[in-house]
Amino acid sequence: MTKTGFTSRFRQSIRIKPDVVEKPKVRPCAVKGCTGEGAYKVPKSRDQISEYLWVCLKHAREHNEKWDYFKGMTESAIAQFQEEASLGHRPTWPIGKRAAGVKGESGPFHGSFRVEDDLAVFGDDAEPKPRRPERVLTRLQSQAFDILDLEPSATLNEIKARYKELVKRFHPDAHGGDRGTEERLKQVIKAYGVLKASGIVS
Repeated sequence: MTKTGFTSRFRQSIRIKPDVVEKPKVRPCAVKGCTGEGAYKVPKSRDQISEYLWVCLKHAREHNEKWDYFKGMTESAIAQFQEEASLGHRPTWPIGKRAAGVKGESGPFHGSFRVEDDLAVFGDDAEPKPRRPERVLTRLQSQAFDILDLEPSATLNEIKARYKELVKRFHPDAHGGDRGTEERLKQVIKAYGVLKASGIVS
């Protein structure tokens, strides 16, 4: 009796390609004549701060020792840069230019929109008057109301209106750029943040 067995027809044709380990490419140093590896990046210049050169450790150290961002700038330009840095170099606008309309004599609201209030829902004499909130305050919340010069029973609209009023009053732009009231402005913003974090202001 002849012994038979299964023989794969692919046994002789399947080949496994050996793993090829590629040598990592070495980036050369950007300094002319240097044969070192460019493993460290340095900015090209003050005007190209987000563009980099890849250099070796030696030239990176030399670059950092000589680097002076303000080199060639006048004192007024340096002072302007430092002032803009406090705002993250973002644009600013005078207070009131982008503000929404507020309650006034011409109606419940004026500005970019108007509300037809035939039932006097928003009027001062509307009935019934909203019930003033009764709050049990923590020490921080009590201090926040004191800074905003408000009673603990102040309504949400009163808190927001007082906050806008104080920010406008103490902002440096309202004083021709004078920063004398900046500390008071910080206190007002912090106090409002306490009330917001505690859920009193939504």
